[in-house]
Amino acid sequence: MSSPQALRRAVVAEFFGTAFLLATVVGSGIMGERLAGGNTAIALLANSLATGGALICLIAALGPISGAHFNPAVSLADAVRRRLAWRAVPAYIGAQLLGALVGVAVADAMFGLPLFFPSHHARTGGAQWLAEFVATFGLLLVIWGCARFRSNVIPFAVAAYIVAAYWFTSSTSFANPAVTIARSLTDTFAGIRPLDVAPFIVAQLLGAIAATSLARWLETPSTEIAHDIP
Repeated sequence: MSSPQALRRAVVAEFFGTAFLLATVVGSGIMGERLAGGNTAIALLANSLATGGALICLIAALGPISGAHFNPAVSLADAVRRRLAWRAVPAYIGAQLLGALVGVAVADAMFGLPLFFPSHHARTGGAQWLAEFVATFGLLLVIWGCARFRSNVIPFAVAAYIVAAYWFTSSTSFANPAVTIARSLTDTFAGIRPLDVAPFIVAQLLGAIAATSLARWLETPSTEIAHDIP
């Protein structure tokens, strides 16, 4: 951040972006489940499409202000890549966590539910942890690849990846520690038991580290390699 004022604007953008993201994830999950008549596939389709649509809008609108991370794993990886100052990381993550909680509370309130009530939705086991590693690995790889070569398509690429990852991962792709923590506080379609949060976050951070390391290796001689490939 070039100035304290710029950092404040970025932190506010991260707060509202993450809040709207969680309101979308939780709210569309509630609406989808209520309208699907017991058809989980239809509910998940509604949930994934709404999330993807919101991501396009939020990243396009707030990306120029804060980078539109909305995700502590992305902020930490951005700092590792020296694109975000380490001194800004605590403020970013704090805003993301607070925004996520506010988003969940607003979504629950809009549907006449308690603001917070712990989830009983079990999401645990090696398959789900692997899914979270894969989901976060893919997300970070998409972000870094687009940021270097096709920055103008980031909103669409990230949204498309998340919609796809809802379906090809057994965990439905949380891929975000702030999202994971906040979703443990709503006993709705998008929820996760508080007991299952910590392993999800570990898998997400490992996925982010692995993807960031791979992206750095892939990008180092990118121009020369691209010209050499027939």
